[in-house]
Amino acid sequence: MIRAAMRLVTEAEGPGLRWALWVQGCPLRCDGCCNPELLEADGGEPVPWERLAEELGAARAAFPTLEGVTFLGGEPFAQGAALARLAVEARAAGLSVVTYSGFTLEELRARPGDGERALLDATDLLVDGRWDPDAGLSSHRNVGSANQRLVPLTPRGAALAARWDVGPEVVEVRIDGAQVLANGVPGALDGIASRRA
Repeated sequence: MIRAAMRLVTEAEGPGLRWALWVQGCPLRCDGCCNPELLEADGGEPVPWERLAEELGAARAAFPTLEGVTFLGGEPFAQGAALARLAVEARAAGLSVVTYSGFTLEELRARPGDGERALLDATDLLVDGRWDPDAGLSSHRNVGSANQRLVPLTPRGAALAARWDVGPEVVEVRIDGAQVLANGVPGALDGIASRRA
């Protein structure tokens, strides 16, 4: 079971067109987190990983140019075992896997849980490190603070890292009935608001 907060097809969460899954729950509580609504572990919707695999398959059918999946949060490694199963399915379907984590690679490798190891083994590219507002912004689009790294874990991950855009943050906004969804880096909206004022 995965505690899922949101999933959608996006171009803002890594290189290429990606199916992104935001998970609920994070033990790190970084100061200034851009997703504070995802911190509590009891929020979101409990979804069997098999159902998410079906949703991913439907997204792949609807979007033939889908490059891969991106796991964000919350903290994906807090649900590592279940996400690893989904990541293995995605890679078997020819998709790449990018996982964002507030933990560093070194911290993840030192953790005793099998879930962390399984998700690392099924990830092509890790974006690691805690959000640190004092570090300044990363030069990589939608990565966060400058201390956060792109860590290739496979040759495909190295190719993804080489393609990762350098430049200003982006945000995608969708209107679905009465609901407005935004993903990307929230600070990117500041420029839009100031240009419209």
